[in-house]
Amino acid sequence: MSAVSPMNESRRSNLSGEVKESLIAADVDIEGKIEGAGHVRIAGNFKGDINVQGNLTIEVGAKVTGQVRASQVVVAGELHGNIESASQVELLQSGAIVGDVKVGSLTVATGARMKGSVEFGWGDKAAPAGGRAHPAA
Repeated sequence: MSAVSPMNESRRSNLSGEVKESLIAADVDIEGKIEGAGHVRIAGNFKGDINVQGNLTIEVGAKVTGQVRASQVVVAGELHGNIESASQVELLQSGAIVGDVKVGSLTVATGARMKGSVEFGWGDKAAPAGGRAHPAA
């Protein structure tokens, strides 16, 4: 298997119709606004709002401060801000969210941290398995 340079990988993704992923590297600090249709991976520090039609990944050691709108969000680093309108959020063991989360589906790993309110599952119109939901005893 031969190695593919980032330039060649980008061209190949373009030709095949795959969605591109943008990366903010670990040693980079950026302030501004991110909008677009592709995926975004943040390994550094970003301050500002993110509104993407693709997925957002916040890597271990990364910090995002701002409001987030994305299809799917994976948090392994820190997010200080709200997540709105995501279909799925995954908060990994190393992840931390300080803010409110409104999502279709939420997965939280043991050891993850969060401070804020959470709304999930309201987008699904299907009734819970077995009919009516019952409070835990």
